[in-house]
Amino acid sequence: MTQNSARKFDADRAGEYASQSRIALAGYDACHELSACMLSAALGDGKPARVLVVGAGGTAGEIIAAARLEPAWSFVAVDPSPPMLELARAHLDAAGISDRVKTVLGTAEDIDPTLSFDAAIMIGVLHHLSGNEAKQEILTQIAARLLPAAPVVIAGNYRPYASQPLLMDAWAARWRMNGANPEEVQSKMNKILHGAEPPQSEEAVFSLLEKAGFVQPLRFFASLFWGAWLARRASTAI
Repeated sequence: MTQNSARKFDADRAGEYASQSRIALAGYDACHELSACMLSAALGDGKPARVLVVGAGGTAGEIIAAARLEPAWSFVAVDPSPPMLELARAHLDAAGISDRVKTVLGTAEDIDPTLSFDAAIMIGVLHHLSGNEAKQEILTQIAARLLPAAPVVIAGNYRPYASQPLLMDAWAARWRMNGANPEEVQSKMNKILHGAEPPQSEEAVFSLLEKAGFVQPLRFFASLFWGAWLARRASTAI
């Protein structure tokens, strides 16, 4: 996530993030848990690993799930939003794993490029970046910090929202299911339509990954517009 896109994640949004994100993404916790399971399967269970987590602010769900599954993993977690990073730190403290996580206020570019990570996770970031150039850059920055053949989990919304009216109606119904009145539902949907810019398709996601130096993308989770993929950094430079 860039500094510009981080501005929308102010203190008010951070305060409601845990509840709102679980409504906006049906299967929020399952996505985080499966991300940990996929990385464990790719790396081999029980092996030590250093994991880069980009856009880690919020619930820190991806870190908590991975740390619970793999006690030998350590993490470097970066996020450009101070309120969101503070929220993540609070969750890490409550989970009792703060000693395994170094938190960094900033972006992927602020992580020392000489460090080599065994894996990376970036959940819920790509669709908040405006334009393909910003999306490409963050993936390239992640790839530059991974060991050859290291796995990465990327998750977020893809496809233009207006292109799938039935999915949009189902999304609105989910907010209604969770107690939102008609005005609140409309406000949520307007915010979705104007607050993010997803990749145009799964093929577009694959193209971004390939240009950044990743290979073998595999989707392992989907929920309305949301997808989650595991890919690997190429063994040799592309």
